[in-house]
Amino acid sequence: MSFESIYPFSGETIARYPAHTPDELQAKLKAGHRAFPALRQASVSQRAEWMLKAASLLKEQADRHAELITREMGKTLKEAKAEVLKCAATAEYYAANIESMLQPRIISSDARKSYAAFEPKGIILAIMPWNFPYWQVLRFAIPNLLAGNAAVLKHASNVSGCGLAIEKVFLEAGFPEGSFQALLVASKDIEPIIADPRVQGVTLTGSTPAGMSVASLAGKHLKKTVLELGGSDPFIVLKDADLATAATTAVKARMQNAGQSCIAAKRWIVDKSIVEDFTQRVQHIISSMQQGDPFLPETDLGPMARPDLAKDLNSQLQSTIWQGAELLAGGETSGANFAATLLSGVKPGMTAFDEETFGPLAVVITANDEQDAIRLANNTPFGLGASIWTKDLEKAARLAPLIESGNVFVNAMMRSDARLPFGGIKQSGYGRELSIEGVHEFLNIKTVYIQ
Repeated sequence: MSFESIYPFSGETIARYPAHTPDELQAKLKAGHRAFPALRQASVSQRAEWMLKAASLLKEQADRHAELITREMGKTLKEAKAEVLKCAATAEYYAANIESMLQPRIISSDARKSYAAFEPKGIILAIMPWNFPYWQVLRFAIPNLLAGNAAVLKHASNVSGCGLAIEKVFLEAGFPEGSFQALLVASKDIEPIIADPRVQGVTLTGSTPAGMSVASLAGKHLKKTVLELGGSDPFIVLKDADLATAATTAVKARMQNAGQSCIAAKRWIVDKSIVEDFTQRVQHIISSMQQGDPFLPETDLGPMARPDLAKDLNSQLQSTIWQGAELLAGGETSGANFAATLLSGVKPGMTAFDEETFGPLAVVITANDEQDAIRLANNTPFGLGASIWTKDLEKAARLAPLIESGNVFVNAMMRSDARLPFGGIKQSGYGRELSIEGVHEFLNIKTVYIQ
C-alpha cells in the first residue's frame, strides 16, 4: 500500500509514499518511547533552544516548505509561505514563554506547602488534516515537545510529504531521535496505535464524524483526547457596522485557503437594513477574484485540495439553489477548481445553512435585528468561532456571551493565535489548543501536599 501526493491544480501525481508496515510502526513507537525520557530529563531551557533552532530552520527553508504545501494541497504559494512563517513565530513564542507556563501553581491549603505540578506523560498521537498541513501539526507539536512529551503524527495521506518534512525539521533542530515522527498509516489501521500503552493521549483536527470515531476508540482504551472539529462560523454584521471593512474582511475570512478552513466565515448574517448594500459590496469583490495557478502571485484563489471535495461542495451548492437561494457569483467547477461563489437568500433548512460547507462558497443570510442575528448564529450544531461587526463596543460585549462558540472576535476576522486558547463546543469538539491551556491539555497535573 502507498499514499499518493497529487498536485490538485493539474491532477499530476508528484510522489508516492509506501505505508509503514506493522513492524515499522512498532519500531517508531519504540523510538518515541525511548526519546521520552531524554525529552523529559532535558532542561526546559534545552528544549527551548532546540525549538528556537526549529524556528530558525523553518524561516530559512520557508520557500521550500511553502512549495511542498502548494504542490500537495493546492493553496496559493503566498498563503503557504505565510503558514510556514506563522509556525516559526509560534515556535519562538512558546520557546520564550514555556518556562513560566510550566511553573508549579502554589495552592493555599492546611499543608505546610501544596502545589500543582505540570509533568509530561509520554507519547501523544496527533491525527491531522490536509488544509493547513504545517500549522495544524505544529500548533500541537510545539507546546507538547517543549513540555517534554514525544509526538507521533498520522497526517492526511495526501500531504504525507509535509509530515515527513516536519519530522526532518525537528531532527535537524537537535531534538532526540524519535521525539517527533510521521507515521504513514491508513485511518482504518489507527486503532492499534491508539490502544498502545506507550501512547498517552490523542489529538485530532478534522471532521465531526472523524472526531466521533477517534473519541470512541480513545474512550475504549482510556486515552485523553482533544478534538478540534468542523465549524459553520457566523459572521454577524449589525446595522451600525463599518460596511466597507466588514465586506472586505468577510470575503477574506471565507475565501482564505480556498474556503477550506474550520474557522472560515461560513454564514454571513446581515441586518436587513444593510443587507442589500453589503451584498453588492461582497459580490463585487468575489466577482473580481483571480482563480488559477497557485504558484502565480496574482492568483487569489487556488484549487481545492481534491476533485472529490469540489464535487461534494457543488452538490451542496446545487441543493441550496434548488431550495430557493439565488446564485449571484461563481458556481463553476472543473476538477478540483471551484470558483469563488456567492449565494443570497439562504435560510435555515437549506443545505448551505444547516451543513458545514468546506470550500469557497459564501452565503448571505438576512437577520431582522440583532436578537434575530444571535438566534440565527446559534441555530447550528457547531460552535467553533464567530465574529460580530458593530461600532458599538458595549453592544458587542453584551452580545458576545450570547453566542454559543469557543471563540468570538469583534470587528476582526476569526483566527488562531498562539497567545489565545483555541477550540470549540457542541459538535465542534472539546479541549483547547494554543496558549497555556494548550500546554496543559496533555500534562499530568500532579497535586503535591507537604505536611
